[in-house]
Amino acid sequence: MLFNTSYKNEDYVNECNRTLGKAYSFLEKLKIGGVGSRRLIIEELSPSLKPENMQKTDVHYASIELRPKGIIIHFSNRLDRYSWIVPYYLLAIFSTQTYSIHSNGQFIKLRKDKNYKENKKFINKMTGFKSAFLNLNYKIS
Repeated sequence: MLFNTSYKNEDYVNECNRTLGKAYSFLEKLKIGGVGSRRLIIEELSPSLKPENMQKTDVHYASIELRPKGIIIHFSNRLDRYSWIVPYYLLAIFSTQTYSIHSNGQFIKLRKDKNYKENKKFINKMTGFKSAFLNLNYKIS
């Protein structure tokens, strides 16, 4: 689900807490080594995720936030901020020429560059959380 989070949005907060669980506490964030990625450059957005006034000439950045039952992908367009809620059971990740995150027929493709390499440890943590949540018994290397 995509929400405009430029301003306080009660629907977003309620849906996020219901679908993904409450945000980690400060101590939990310290224990797991942080819950947010560094910024990633967006290569492509699916048409249903694109805001109407999306500028093609600008460089757009995204960041990923971990929650107990899923992730939130935050990105901005001009002065607006958008948040895409993705539960772990709907999350599909592909690493090809771009790093893409898919859910319910929607996707976001992220550029593999210096920013991606800085986030590799975080991405491995995210896939580990997904595996643990879904009770999949395999390790990501």
